[in-house]
Amino acid sequence: MGHDDGPARRVLSGPGGAAAEVLAALPGADLTTVQLEVARRRAARLSGPEVLRRHRDDRFAAASPLPFALLRRVEDALLAAASGFDLVTLSPLTPLGTHSVVTGVAQHRVVPTGRGTEVAADPTTGLALEAAVRRTGPSPVRLAAVQRVVRAQPVPAGLFAHFSLFGAVTAGRDTGNLDFERAAVAEHARLLAAGCRALGATAVSLGVTVLAPRFEGLFDAVEVPVHPYPDREGGRRYYEGLCFKVYASFGGELAEVGDGGFTPWTRKLLGNAKERLLTSALGIDRLATLLPA
Repeated sequence: MGHDDGPARRVLSGPGGAAAEVLAALPGADLTTVQLEVARRRAARLSGPEVLRRHRDDRFAAASPLPFALLRRVEDALLAAASGFDLVTLSPLTPLGTHSVVTGVAQHRVVPTGRGTEVAADPTTGLALEAAVRRTGPSPVRLAAVQRVVRAQPVPAGLFAHFSLFGAVTAGRDTGNLDFERAAVAEHARLLAAGCRALGATAVSLGVTVLAPRFEGLFDAVEVPVHPYPDREGGRRYYEGLCFKVYASFGGELAEVGDGGFTPWTRKLLGNAKERLLTSALGIDRLATLLPA
């Protein structure tokens, strides 16, 4: 069902025309004023117990059940492994449209605010924006960060809409013969494997999906075990050229702990067809659940 069907049509239509169209056509400052006033009025109707109930029950607001010290241990290990990458403290917000315009993620999968921004859903998008700002010369830009993110799509029972990710990006310019791409996948493979091994992983491997024939063999010289993953479904519209899944074992079977691939994001942001970007991420909460007690 589309977002213009069912309840949405009833709520957003009326004798004066489609409310959504009227609001979307307002200048940014006017729309912000309306949204802030609506939020003020709705908040004024709430009681303390109602706010507490939302804190307990709302998957967007309830605290994570994972111990702080465990999550911090994972964060510290991954950040320590990011030698050669500049560490960035990202804002929890990104400009409105970052995820839909730049990355192609459906807008309803992220949480908008009332001030022309949206809540971060992946650290690699914020890192891509920062990399685009820093791409002023021929040298590649390497950035990494840890960020608590929020995603609005439905999740299985017991899971939360917010979780922590470690993200890394390498942004640079096409130098021909896939030289940039080959160097970038090697450094990200080393980073991801080093981070997992620092946490005690007994095995790390990458499942590689080639999306364009010329990217075949790009991982041949990588010092991490690699296996083909041709049947991958998710991410084929998100990535270009090549993408991969990260798997790690902590004494048991290999489990998926991360993801990565080439994206067109800096090319879109800078309007330069020569720009290249490799992104990768590891799930901090996911790794925390796999570590031995």
